[in-house]
Amino acid sequence: MIETIISAIAVYISTSIDYLFILLIIFSQSHTKKGIAHIYWGQYLGTGFLVTVSLFAAYVLNFIPQDWIIGLLGLIPLYLGVQVALHGEEEEDEDEVAEKIDAGGSNRLFWTVALITVASGGDNLGIYIPYFTALDTSEIIIAILIFAVSVSVLCYISYRLAKISFVSETLEKYERLIVP
Repeated sequence: MIETIISAIAVYISTSIDYLFILLIIFSQSHTKKGIAHIYWGQYLGTGFLVTVSLFAAYVLNFIPQDWIIGLLGLIPLYLGVQVALHGEEEEDEDEVAEKIDAGGSNRLFWTVALITVASGGDNLGIYIPYFTALDTSEIIIAILIFAVSVSVLCYISYRLAKISFVSETLEKYERLIVP
């Protein structure tokens, strides 16, 4: 059980470092309690969706007898990284993004955070799917509980860091370099 807890924490941290920077930027632009709650719940929805898709794919992959095929899923994050390196990412101007978020209110913020989480979750799927195929049912439940706690911890750390003026100023200044 300790191995499952440690591996779940390691898997979540390794796939969610990029969310830390994204959440820092979003928290630094949101100043209401309702907006902060929507960021938390949006992160939960997005992560929940990624975990659900991964569990479904892991279930289907358990019917495939060759383990080496499952190992090939680890190439997905590498492929995505090469695509970004070669072609770059389409970036919207930060003022446009902030305008869109403000225009829809906090409900729009909830959906924006959830969609950003899912959109940047390709690497998560490449790690979650093989991870879940290696676990039995009780270990999957433990991993999901660890992920749920970890989402809250990630959001809290991001929120607290975003409130430090040096961090928010540095993020604003070097956002174009840090986020990709």
